[in-house]
Amino acid sequence: MLIVEDAEHAATLLEVALLAIADLSVTVTASAQEALQVLDSGKHVSAIVTDLNMPDMDGFELIARVRRRSPSGYVPIVVISADTDPRTPERVARLGVDAFFSKPYSPIEVRQKLEQLLNGIPAPQSNPIS
Repeated sequence: MLIVEDAEHAATLLEVALLAIADLSVTVTASAQEALQVLDSGKHVSAIVTDLNMPDMDGFELIARVRRRSPSGYVPIVVISADTDPRTPERVARLGVDAFFSKPYSPIEVRQKLEQLLNGIPAPQSNPIS
């Protein structure tokens, strides 16, 4: 599991919540650039949880790059963001995101959604972004 979050407190909160998933190892990066380095290293990443508003490269660009570069395997992506643009959920859905959570969010709900995704349970067809 890869967490991409530039706010240390938010990253720690997510890490603690996600470590409750059995047999999951969590890597935390503070930027999209660092996340791409982890992906390029060949380290297994079962899913990505990312913020959108980060310096240098935003989460939108990170998601687009991940989706373009992973033809060999699908990696679930969950977005957690304080972005207030009402078009953001639709925009990330078009990029292929599996779930979107607005800040403030429930770490338990994020963990539950990731457990579903990791167990191969698809999101409901009527609302793929939740």
